[in-house]
Amino acid sequence: MARCRSYLRGLAICVTVLLMVSGLVMVGVGFSSIDGNVPVAELFDQLSTSDGLLALQVFGPITVVLSVLGTCAASLDYKPLLLVFSALIFVEFVALTVVASPLVQVQAQMDGAVDELFLNVTPLHRAERYIQTELEKLQASDSCCGLTSFKDWENKPPVSCFCTPSTSDRELSTEGSCLMVGSNPLSLPQNSSDELWVLSKPCGPILKSHLSFPIKLRIGIISAFATIAITSIVLCLVLGLEEYWKTPPIEATVDDFNRVKYEPKPSLT
Repeated sequence: MARCRSYLRGLAICVTVLLMVSGLVMVGVGFSSIDGNVPVAELFDQLSTSDGLLALQVFGPITVVLSVLGTCAASLDYKPLLLVFSALIFVEFVALTVVASPLVQVQAQMDGAVDELFLNVTPLHRAERYIQTELEKLQASDSCCGLTSFKDWENKPPVSCFCTPSTSDRELSTEGSCLMVGSNPLSLPQNSSDELWVLSKPCGPILKSHLSFPIKLRIGIISAFATIAITSIVLCLVLGLEEYWKTPPIEATVDDFNRVKYEPKPSLT
């Protein structure tokens, strides 16, 4: 029994340390400028990518402080402090769950909102100049063209959409990385003929992935915190309430009438 208890105590210490690490990650992500690094995110400023940042910024430091308290309580095996830590972590867990629950709804609505915004900016050759510039940067870096397809540019694709077809592209015609869309009125030097080839991969899925990554990251961090918090609560409660679930040793005594009595053995403390 003593060995099992030592294992539980060591596990509780490890879990509270993991809780501290999750709190530090929450602080790091909460105060980082990850949204500013999302490619062409400024094109769609109607979408709020700051959802969940405040939750991480507030609950991250709280988690670090409480995890230090829990680590000390588990190391010292101080039962009242273990119970206080369990109660505080449970309160934080419930509060963070309530505050961060809209993130799941935002994630579910992200694709629909992005698709609607795609319709608002097409055809792309008529969009505002800064939108065209940023989208061309994405097309050049990720070898894609248009939002849903190259047809979003209608008959005026930019240079970043053009590509040089390989032998397989010429054989596949409609399934390769390049598509032939007609004759080349510009007589571009990279084409040896009058054929016009554009990139077949659309930029829409790539852009959606970029825009949804910050929210997915925050949901993942909060989910990891929830798992570690529940585990730490259970372990600390088991250690803190040990005297209620631990079976006391039994002592057998014989009275004057040769009757055997079984009574809990008195504690040395």
